[in-house]
Amino acid sequence: MSRALATRAVSSTKLRLTELGFGAAPLGNLYRTLSDGEARDTVIAALETGIGYFDTAPYYGFGLSERRLGDVLRGVDDFVLSTKVGRLLQTDPSVPAFGERWGFYSPMPFQPVYDYSFDGVMKSWESSLQRLGLARTDILYVHDIGRLTHGDRHESTFRELTDGGGLRALEQLRAGGAIQAFGIGVNEIAICLQAMQHAHLDVILLAGRYTLLEQDALDDLLPACAKAGTSIVIGGPYNSGILATGTRHGGALHYNYASAPQTIVERVSRIEAHCEHYAVPLAAAALQFPLAHAQVVSVIPGLSSRHHVERTLSFYETRIPDELWQELKREGLLRADAPVPAMVKGDQR
Repeated sequence: MSRALATRAVSSTKLRLTELGFGAAPLGNLYRTLSDGEARDTVIAALETGIGYFDTAPYYGFGLSERRLGDVLRGVDDFVLSTKVGRLLQTDPSVPAFGERWGFYSPMPFQPVYDYSFDGVMKSWESSLQRLGLARTDILYVHDIGRLTHGDRHESTFRELTDGGGLRALEQLRAGGAIQAFGIGVNEIAICLQAMQHAHLDVILLAGRYTLLEQDALDDLLPACAKAGTSIVIGGPYNSGILATGTRHGGALHYNYASAPQTIVERVSRIEAHCEHYAVPLAAAALQFPLAHAQVVSVIPGLSSRHHVERTLSFYETRIPDELWQELKREGLLRADAPVPAMVKGDQR
């Protein structure tokens, strides 16, 4: 029997996402191999916990995440599902059955190829439905558009989305009811502001850029989203791991998909000390912090086991005293203008 988690509405759509969602990149064997049984048990545990929002992508394990997620969700009545467009998976017989590619230990014999055009978006959506084995996906995100991913090719790839009809394809799918919402799923702020000039985005999946460590989104992006009626889903709430593990476990420290620089390690260590003073797990503070902002509708950490699901739920439900947030602000470890859970009055959902 699943429990009920609080939900929040996505802009002007009929969609409501559970505040705690499921990031399905680990189902694609991100950084380590999961068996099909482990993957299935993880999704079942999430459903039992009350998680009702699931996010995946063709890129996650080159189709593996979508296949595994769909196999469990098929037959489930009440869930919201998002996947992504922007990469097509092309068959490649030379792909080794074992080994790591772009962080994924996946045996799927496909290579990802960028395509943000009208035809590329349509083909990606249709292929995702086939892999998922489902009749619908609720949200489509344009995956990894922007200069951070494409560097000097940014202008040409962005023109595929605009002049090449990628946004038109998404608008057509939304207008026809094939999807209920679309947006972009990225790790940078600048491209969000740029994309918002070309289309109404119902929701942005922003990974790693509005966290306990980073609040620059308060300057321009979050006010722009409030004005436009664009909701935010927060991915990467632990900034690639350091806000989940802390600094004192003796292992490798990761930040923004790389080794954490010393300045970040020192900052996290200071935050960690304040959390310990109030007996609050660092991961709990990191998970709950983004949800205090009125534009944020869900936080979706990557989940990779039943134990991980249960621990994450405990972080979501941890009571955090007001004094911790105020202390972090006094010490300059959190922006003074950042909303914090204790400052959210009433039901702003």
